[in-house]
Amino acid sequence: MGYPDASMAAGGGPPGRALDPLEMLQSAADLMNPVSAARQMPWLTGELVKVPLGRSGVSFAEGDRRFADVTWRDNPFFRLLGWNYRLFEEWAERMADAVDGPWDRQARTRYLANITTAMLSPTNFFWTNPAALKRAFETGGLSVLRGGRNMLRDLARGGMPQMVNREPFPVGEKLACTPGAVVYRDETFELLQYAPELNRYYVLDLAPGRSLVEYVVENGIQTFMIVWRNPRAELGHGRWGIDDYLAAQAQAAEVVKEITGSDTVNWLGLCAGGITTALMLGYMAAKGDASAGSATFIVTMLTNRCPNIIGMMDTGQSRNMLRKAAADGQVIPGRSVRTGFAWLRPNDLVFSYLVSGWLLGQDAPSFDVLAWNDDATAVSAKFALESTELLVDAMARQGPITVLGTPVDLAKVDCDSFHIAGYTDHITPWRAAYTSTQVLGGDKELAVVKSGHIQSFVNPAATSRYDYWEGRPASGDPDEWLAGATEHHGSWWPQWLEWLTARSGPENSPSNSFGNRKYPPLGPAPGSYVHE
Repeated sequence: MGYPDASMAAGGGPPGRALDPLEMLQSAADLMNPVSAARQMPWLTGELVKVPLGRSGVSFAEGDRRFADVTWRDNPFFRLLGWNYRLFEEWAERMADAVDGPWDRQARTRYLANITTAMLSPTNFFWTNPAALKRAFETGGLSVLRGGRNMLRDLARGGMPQMVNREPFPVGEKLACTPGAVVYRDETFELLQYAPELNRYYVLDLAPGRSLVEYVVENGIQTFMIVWRNPRAELGHGRWGIDDYLAAQAQAAEVVKEITGSDTVNWLGLCAGGITTALMLGYMAAKGDASAGSATFIVTMLTNRCPNIIGMMDTGQSRNMLRKAAADGQVIPGRSVRTGFAWLRPNDLVFSYLVSGWLLGQDAPSFDVLAWNDDATAVSAKFALESTELLVDAMARQGPITVLGTPVDLAKVDCDSFHIAGYTDHITPWRAAYTSTQVLGGDKELAVVKSGHIQSFVNPAATSRYDYWEGRPASGDPDEWLAGATEHHGSWWPQWLEWLTARSGPENSPSNSFGNRKYPPLGPAPGSYVHE
């Protein structure tokens, strides 16, 4: 069963709410700790002397596109400016590394350091960006006018620089365009059925050739996808919590079994959707329901043992704010969720677009993954609160968790599972995803892709640029597992497809029809909820 759309995948955690101001003051104090500063002073003084002489060990990092222009190396003024900035970056990094205390305090300090240093980069300002100055000269000032137009447009839309032009990727035409039908709809979700051939959910159904849904359908797997409705506070959707989504998943499973006549369902959960899928499986195990054939978890973490953004964002004040928002039935706007994630990588996801759009006057690029990312969806504060309480509090106790009025133990989930993680994932770090394999029962496989969050699963079999490590996650130490894992070239899709097919029962003749008499088609895929 396909699960979920981006309202769950990108909106299941606290980044949609602000950090605790008091905790950020603590992070600022950590960055300016006089004891740590005194320890770094000999190094800093020495480098400040060496920089003008060209003898400093500080240099532009390889692959740092901010300083790709040759002027940063050839012009003495810009070279000195750039090296002094890099010295400031390294000093901030050393100060963040010196913070004592739990990992979440260290993570918040590094988060603040990254934003501060990224914001103060000389490349973000017109008069200290040689590429912007050259562009203005070459275009006779037109780039400045275009950049001003782009800046005013973005400020009117909330202030974040535009990341992508979504117009070339209309949903249902260029994205989420695998043929299928809506076979069930209620207030919470629509269920899509795809006929085999012999984010919003559509992050799994991007443009043709890059769609995981297209890939499995073409290989004969009967596929269904849950499309969650984008919650709206004025319709009362702020009351939706984990139990509501689990009840919806249970209903979807019953519809799937009714349409297919199958006694078992293979589940797939993406990011926060993996959390609810794991809870659903735990609930089924507690009820003696053995209909889960297998489970696939993509970039999913089920504990707070390793550094992650949920634990980093969770403080006393922010938890109280979220608790009040949940009690008031509020919905966290999709724009807030998207912005929160962007600030986790400020150089790549904020200031690079500020430079290209505002300083260079360039139009935003067109790219399917970025188009999906820009199509932000909201999340109920209640779901965000309950997800945080689950990961940070309940899982730490390692005891039964109660969902749908039933205590569940994830260790009793005994179906086979396949786990996917991204080695450079900044949202669900691969070590955090690894710990999920230690929570569930059953036989497990793990693939760690040499890529980030989205690229770890948008990994087409025919054109993948990312290799991966794979193996059985027996050890509790993720680094020990990685040292002994097998390295594979190309996409993990074919290996996973073979694994999934082996757990999918006998092959039947494909049907070109959708639904059945009880659940007739309600319209073509991708349905209506994806457009809300």
